[in-house]
Amino acid sequence: MAKKDGGGKRRQASQPALRDVLRVPEGERIDLSAYDARATPAGPAGKAAGVAATAALAPRLASLQERLYAASTAGDRRRLLLVLQGMDTSGKGGTVKHVIGLFNPSGCRIHAFKAPTAEERNHPFLWRVTKALPQPGEIGIFDRSHYEDVLIARVRDLVPRPRLDRRYAQINGFEKSLAEDGVTVVKVFLHLSYEEQRTRLLERVDNPEKHWKFSPGDIDERALWPSYQEAYSLALERCTTDEAPWYVVPADRKWYRNWAISKLLLEHLEALDPAYPPGDFDVAECRARLLRT
Repeated sequence: MAKKDGGGKRRQASQPALRDVLRVPEGERIDLSAYDARATPAGPAGKAAGVAATAALAPRLASLQERLYAASTAGDRRRLLLVLQGMDTSGKGGTVKHVIGLFNPSGCRIHAFKAPTAEERNHPFLWRVTKALPQPGEIGIFDRSHYEDVLIARVRDLVPRPRLDRRYAQINGFEKSLAEDGVTVVKVFLHLSYEEQRTRLLERVDNPEKHWKFSPGDIDERALWPSYQEAYSLALERCTTDEAPWYVVPADRKWYRNWAISKLLLEHLEALDPAYPPGDFDVAECRARLLRT
């Protein structure tokens, strides 16, 4: 992970998998202040190199996506779910635009979770999430997710604390069931610094073309920064598992965020190694028939 080390030096020898570098360790207390939001762990040497490296990943990502979808036509139930969480302006929407744009959109299922509707509040908190899951062969993207129910719910005291505390175990059980059903869950916390959030919010205030992205309530939420950092730390601690680990991606540098998430997706898709299914027809006979037409 991107812990502060003072020097910012990167290992020059063979790099470990990024999923190992950024993964939250199980069974340890998490202090987000120990993670540098401007770090670029295992990343390219600068913005230009990072942008180029991200673009270079596109053909491989597209090929793996096509193979995943093709495999589903023969009964392969596997799919991938990218969960994006982070403070306001951390880049959830930017990730969808710049990273998911590398894929064929027809094979992606994107869902942005807002405040629950009256109907959703009448169901268990995981009900609305289950409805938005990717189908076999798809890549799903959650812009916010079921974790809002242990984040804003904790910060705003929206549910009794005993019920809130039970939700972590419910989430772990839910994600384990997803893994058993063929869903690769990639959970990314976009780690933004307090100072960078101010800069990005000011950009929205100062630019009339970005006013639609801003609400005075964003300032109210910013005032609760320490409480949100505590809530995120608890979620990372209690809900990183073998089936669905968390990854902390430093998000102050947008180019690194885009490269890191692209790389994480590539590593997980390569681990799945989906294959094109064999044809269920006589190739030679069909070819001969076509030549006769």
